[in-house]
Amino acid sequence: MSKELIQRKSSHSHFGGGTAAAGIGPQEYAVGWPDYELLDAGDGKKLERWGEVVTIRPEIQAHFKPSWTWSDWQARADWEFEELSSTQGTWKNLKLQAPDHWQIAYEQLKFGLKLTKFKHVGLFPEQQANWRFIAERVKPGDKVLNLFAYTGAASLIARAHGAEVVHVDSVKQMLDWANDNQARSALTDIKWVLEDALKFAKRELKRGNRYDGIIMDPPAWGLGAKGEKWKLENHLAELIDTARGLMHPGAFLILNTYSPKVESADLAHAAESCFAKNQIEIKQLWMQSKTGKALFYGNLLRATG
Repeated sequence: MSKELIQRKSSHSHFGGGTAAAGIGPQEYAVGWPDYELLDAGDGKKLERWGEVVTIRPEIQAHFKPSWTWSDWQARADWEFEELSSTQGTWKNLKLQAPDHWQIAYEQLKFGLKLTKFKHVGLFPEQQANWRFIAERVKPGDKVLNLFAYTGAASLIARAHGAEVVHVDSVKQMLDWANDNQARSALTDIKWVLEDALKFAKRELKRGNRYDGIIMDPPAWGLGAKGEKWKLENHLAELIDTARGLMHPGAFLILNTYSPKVESADLAHAAESCFAKNQIEIKQLWMQSKTGKALFYGNLLRATG
């Protein structure tokens, strides 16, 4: 199915109030870096600094009181996202000179950011936990497949550490954005594939191609080109099984799940049909704000072949 989803993670953190966080996995915390800070969170919102730009965005997991007052937030923020529906909205300008597109760095990499009508700006900073893992695991010459690859942060991390990277996304705007990030970061030779991620992976399996690392960041839900519905919980086992078949011995798999319908136990059950228990790691992904508030960002599977 070709998921035409620029809003691919609109349901990014739509988990029920704390039940999803009570899963079986240990917590792993992403951490900020010089160009990104989770400043504060609470009352269903989060305050973030991206370089010089500060945003206020909805966050369903922020079901607690913030540390700073609302007037403090508005004094700091350049933009506030106001939801018009569960999937779209508009940005309210709080400071007249604030840019609506800009650039930030992560280590030696550069990322172009911009305001979108889906509340996102082009980077998911909680993925810093997986960027660390990729940087530790990838060796020069490794082959890495990044599926549902969005604007390319994981692809750039792998490429910067010497991997041959195949980057797959079904939305042309996302491929163009990722390619721009490659150029900003002075990298070359990532292979861009405009295609449905699961269909491409299945064809790679038939072709006998294998990889040293597979990264999957699928949307929780979406609509295809012909209106067909995608729900991650319906494809979870198939995704993991296909990825398993594409892995060289010793390869790694990363699978993020933002769906409220996929809990830690579901991940474990699907993974255990393809991997031995000692090859599987199920974690909860968290990030702590500058003010000490902890936010839950979903469940995470890592596995080794």
